[in-house]
Amino acid sequence: MSTAMTVLGIVVFFVGLLFSIAWHELGHLSTAKLFRIRVPQYMVGFGPTIWSRRKGETEYGIKAVPLGGYIRMIGMFPPGEDGRITKRSSSPWRSMIEDAREASYEELLPGDEDRLFYTRKPWKRVIVMFAGPFMNLILAFVLFLVAMMGFGMAKSLPIVSSVSQCVVPVTEAKDASCTGHPASPAAAAGLLAKDRIVSFDGDRISSYQQLSNDIRGSYGKTVPIVVRRDGAELTLTANITENKVAKLDKYGDPVPGNETVSAGFLGITPTSGVVRLSFSDSITRMTDLADSGLHSLAALPGKIPALWDSVVKGTPRQADSPVGMVGAARVGGQMFSLPLPPSQKVAAMITLLAGINLSLFLFNMLPLLPLDGGHVAGALWESVRRHAARLFKRPDPGPFDVAKLMPVAYVVASIFIGFTLLVMIADVINPVKIS
Repeated sequence: MSTAMTVLGIVVFFVGLLFSIAWHELGHLSTAKLFRIRVPQYMVGFGPTIWSRRKGETEYGIKAVPLGGYIRMIGMFPPGEDGRITKRSSSPWRSMIEDAREASYEELLPGDEDRLFYTRKPWKRVIVMFAGPFMNLILAFVLFLVAMMGFGMAKSLPIVSSVSQCVVPVTEAKDASCTGHPASPAAAAGLLAKDRIVSFDGDRISSYQQLSNDIRGSYGKTVPIVVRRDGAELTLTANITENKVAKLDKYGDPVPGNETVSAGFLGITPTSGVVRLSFSDSITRMTDLADSGLHSLAALPGKIPALWDSVVKGTPRQADSPVGMVGAARVGGQMFSLPLPPSQKVAAMITLLAGINLSLFLFNMLPLLPLDGGHVAGALWESVRRHAARLFKRPDPGPFDVAKLMPVAYVVASIFIGFTLLVMIADVINPVKIS
């Protein structure tokens, strides 16, 4: 049964991934057609074509490798300075430029002269290239809302699940006998499993995060704790001690890297439950996720050495280690195999796919060719040049020839491919695991 659920999770993930890719390319396709740019192909995936059908002037299809997609637009690059679009140089660097230029005109038909991508105004080209990543952002927004508001998020509740019998630093292994460790404040105060914390030191408790902050800030204090037990409220007294505990983020979750801090310690483990977020709380959480995604993207180069060690030396992967589509599919399979209610498995998959779409938006907006952000940057630069020329009464410099940046694009693409292969190998032989 566990294997079947794992396979089902992987299949569901790849179906969601294919939809995300198709949705991304639909953004490019719809805006290109809106501005009368001819689009001969709309493809989901890479490699051999599995299925295709032509409708009007566009061939729609699915390819074998579901790790990307593309639309082919006529005239992505302007002709060379001599007006030619065919290859005429033996220089390797010039050949890259001319090959790209020639390829963008391969399916040019009579009457296409006014339907070329490069002939559209820069703002229209920006919209066409931005539309794909923007579709991923919209999808991420909707999926996060569904997961957070519709299904809810797993959160710790101010209800005691278990009581620690002694004070043990988080960095040490727990000893059932508690030899050499003092009794925990919770055990000494008489707290029991299933007690709901009503107030702590006079502070009315509405969430476990609030309770955790109060406990951590009460080192050395003797505090009254009001609990609800078997329908009645009673007041207990605890002497909060200091202990080495996990460092938490703003949401009360442990930060990656097993960081610790010295703080007040009571000695309880909270009960976990599912809480639906409000719209405003969902927006705040999504904003923080986007901010975290930007920081993670910026930190990617610094994580390559650890990723290399995980492949070559078998070093365990960190929780925040980069994960590719293969690793994400494995995580999706693992989530479906966990002993969770079906609704929470669905919610976890929706959250995973929302995160993938957010990542696709952030990654594709990098101002580097061959990414969408590189084409957006090229169109914006052309607009700046032309406006400057008009301002200073100089001749129009014409379209910015993005094809001249193709050697750089090949270098960037090679780096991306190398990084992708490294992540894929790590995901296969030393995957990130969830619990």
